[in-house]
Amino acid sequence: MPDGNDLFKTFITGIVLGVAAAAGALYAFPAVDQIREASIVSVAANGGNTESFHVNVPMDRVMVGAPGQKQPLPVGMEWPADELLSDVRVELFKVRNARDTVIGVASRTAARDGDVQIIDWVLHLPARGSVFVNMQPQATAGGYRKGELRAGSREFAPLHGHMTERWVPDTSGDEDAPAGRIELLATYVGKPEPETL
Repeated sequence: MPDGNDLFKTFITGIVLGVAAAAGALYAFPAVDQIREASIVSVAANGGNTESFHVNVPMDRVMVGAPGQKQPLPVGMEWPADELLSDVRVELFKVRNARDTVIGVASRTAARDGDVQIIDWVLHLPARGSVFVNMQPQATAGGYRKGELRAGSREFAPLHGHMTERWVPDTSGDEDAPAGRIELLATYVGKPEPETL
């Protein structure tokens, strides 16, 4: 009759083999077949690359979290009544490329602490990685808000640069047109490699 140690070893071996079999099955037959949309990247005049994204408002707005909303999105969402969140607004959007194809999601967080205002964007492009950008709170004379790329993952990890944000109202007058769009223009360059002797 097997003792407790043998049963425990058999149990652990079964878990390890089950995880290995599941990983092998997912590798052979992926549950999600993420299609990578071809990037639309231009060469910047002063070096580096530029890439534009946009959000059609209100169609691409997925969530709005803010205190005192008359029409919360999604319907029924209640913003926490915590005083720490009283001056925080969080929005979640679908992000589109220059061909108007949805290629990822983005969150925009705006918060105020006394006289200090913070605006951050996080863009997540599933096939490429994520970008975190900290924006300047004041817009320039042309209506642009500029920010610095603070961190990135995967494809964006070795890059640094900046991004601009601008609201462009719709002037087409079409009945089904969006109210406008948020345009994001990212410019990035690779970080210099350390010299080896």
